[in-house]
Amino acid sequence: MNPLTIFLSLLLSTFVLQAAEKPNVVVILSDDQAWTDYGFMGHDAIRTPNLDKLAQRSLLLERGYVASPLCRPSLASMLTGRYPSEHGVTGNDVDGKNNRTVLDAPVKAAFHKLPSFVKLLTANGYLAHQSGKWWEGSFQDGGFTHGMTTGNPENGARHGDEGLNIGRKGMKPISDFLDHAVAEKKPFLLWYAPFLPHTPHNPPQRLLRKYARPGRAADVAKYYAMCEWFDETCGTLLDNIQRRGLGENTLVIYICDNGWAATSTNAADPNQKNFNGYALRSKSSPFENGIRSPIMVSWPARIKPDRSKDLAHAIDIFPTIAAATGLKAPDGLPGINLMDETARKNRDTVFGATHSVHNMTPGDPDDTLQYRWCISGDWKLMLRHKGTDTTEYKSLHDWDNQPTRLYNLKDDPHEKNELSGTRPDLVEALRKKVDAWHPVKER
Repeated sequence: MNPLTIFLSLLLSTFVLQAAEKPNVVVILSDDQAWTDYGFMGHDAIRTPNLDKLAQRSLLLERGYVASPLCRPSLASMLTGRYPSEHGVTGNDVDGKNNRTVLDAPVKAAFHKLPSFVKLLTANGYLAHQSGKWWEGSFQDGGFTHGMTTGNPENGARHGDEGLNIGRKGMKPISDFLDHAVAEKKPFLLWYAPFLPHTPHNPPQRLLRKYARPGRAADVAKYYAMCEWFDETCGTLLDNIQRRGLGENTLVIYICDNGWAATSTNAADPNQKNFNGYALRSKSSPFENGIRSPIMVSWPARIKPDRSKDLAHAIDIFPTIAAATGLKAPDGLPGINLMDETARKNRDTVFGATHSVHNMTPGDPDDTLQYRWCISGDWKLMLRHKGTDTTEYKSLHDWDNQPTRLYNLKDDPHEKNELSGTRPDLVEALRKKVDAWHPVKER
């Protein structure tokens, strides 16, 4: 065999090996951040230089949505690729603060019977590390090989315990895990869901000083600083990956669990009210500041950077990860592979629901249903329901007795002009779509 043939054979073998190499997967989740609150989304004050850089090298889907505007059900939908009505996790608790450990056990048991992208990857040779928000017991319960959350009630377990230290108290657990994965020569999954910019809004003074100024409410300044603090930790994480030479073949997916608006953000809006430390039409609501999030998909080896207005959804994360890693997603998942441009173009509508915050009825997800919604093209329909709720949180939705709301998001992205009375034909057409997606009976 001549030298040229040997060289070409070796080159081909190297190419085949590289093509067969599975990508690492990093899922970055913000916690309580509005869809507008990033540099790359045009915010005029908040600085997010690291996420801006990620956006530049990503497929950036500006019109991303979550399945629920509340962290626990939202994260459960990302993990399983299913809506809350399917996986059964509709709220943060079963009966508020009462007897959480016992009442939550059957909810977690039912949830862990479902496939997740974590269990799919670890069953196929991946190492997987959990840090940050995690509601479903310990990291081992979720199928991770490594992690921080113990799920032990003695550690104050509810939504992450030790895992909530990530970002706020450094990134060493992730650095150590990356070193371990490199030493083992195995592909890895990172679940990075820090308790940021979530309350308590206690940013470093060096950041708060940047945002505190005359005429800006103190709660707004603190929140803005928290957004930049979160961005800094994302930069540390991504730098850790690049320094180890892993950036080219690492799939990074970014999304926020649900939106947020500080109580003073919309103080001049007569239609706006505040609730429990945040603006009413944000977290826990079906308005855009509750359910919308930019979604980024970055994979330098395979994905060409682009900025798209195609509709994207949290339920797409599981099928996207499965497609990128060459693994088979479970049958019947309602989401799409976001890397498939044809699938994105063929989608015309996305859906979601809002339930009570601090109560859920195991085995009966619709019992606490507050809203169903859909977005079809430029139009958004919200349908009001009045499921059971805890006394403390009834005021969260009781102010809104309007059964139907319609908005044109292209002309009115901040939902100031309600149009259901002017377009009854469109309301009926979209209602039929929502009913076909998830029919319910009023109680």
